[in-house]
Amino acid sequence: MTDKRVVFDFDFEFTNGGGIQGQDFRLDIDGDDIADAELVDYIVRDLRLLMVGPARILNKKIITEPHKRKAGGAEKGRTYVDLSHVIEDGLVTYPGLPAARICDFLSREQSRAKYAAGTEFQIARIEIVANTGTYIDCPSHRYAHGHDLSQVGIAAFADLDGIVIHADHREVRAIDASWFRDKELRGRAVLVHTGWDAYWREPGYAIEHPFLTEDTAAYLRECGVALVGIDSMNIDDTRGGERPVHSTLLGAEILIVEHLCNLAALPDEGFAFSAIPPKVKGAGTFPVRAMARLG
Repeated sequence: MTDKRVVFDFDFEFTNGGGIQGQDFRLDIDGDDIADAELVDYIVRDLRLLMVGPARILNKKIITEPHKRKAGGAEKGRTYVDLSHVIEDGLVTYPGLPAARICDFLSREQSRAKYAAGTEFQIARIEIVANTGTYIDCPSHRYAHGHDLSQVGIAAFADLDGIVIHADHREVRAIDASWFRDKELRGRAVLVHTGWDAYWREPGYAIEHPFLTEDTAAYLRECGVALVGIDSMNIDDTRGGERPVHSTLLGAEILIVEHLCNLAALPDEGFAFSAIPPKVKGAGTFPVRAMARLG
């Protein structure tokens, strides 16, 4: 029996210096083609490479040849750390946007007239803008033709291998790419711990907050990260109208989570990150219950 294989060269750079190249590498594939990004992820896993930065696939071609090998599986744990702020009535997350309104649509007292004695329910009414609390951005938040919440696969939101980058706001405000070098980044949820969440709901939270620079966004894109999160008011510098970090990351279909908290409770590595929104069509941003699974 014959099937499709891909033949290619590759050239990987490491974030801590040096690199690795390969020529005439061959890989079984299930369909008629495979994206370069998938090839990069496969080589990183298969060769157990660490600290892979910019990666290039060269001279790719598809051939017909018998398959040689099969794939394996993974395992899960059960300990969680909550990384989300509480959404409550009156919460304003971003200056100028309306406050959250949380009230009864059907109160417990009103429900008693509808149900048997001793049976009562409460149905809440929630009115919020999508940028409320800890929330996730997907491509349609920035780009009209980008994927919205209903179009992004659930694997992009859940059980991502995580890493914490510590950039204390007392030491740095504009977090450049140097903070991310010498780290294992590819395919990971990169969470930036600045400590700014300590000012949540204070007037100063929206002022002089830490942010990522444009060169950082480009570097993270080149390193093939899966998601970038921050415990600050915005991942971009909000003093002007440009948003280069949003533009770069969302343009590369790299999800963004803002207003995280409790990142100090995480280890630097060795956890799985999840931030799952509802499956809303036509929306590019929505609150999430962000969490880390340890072990």
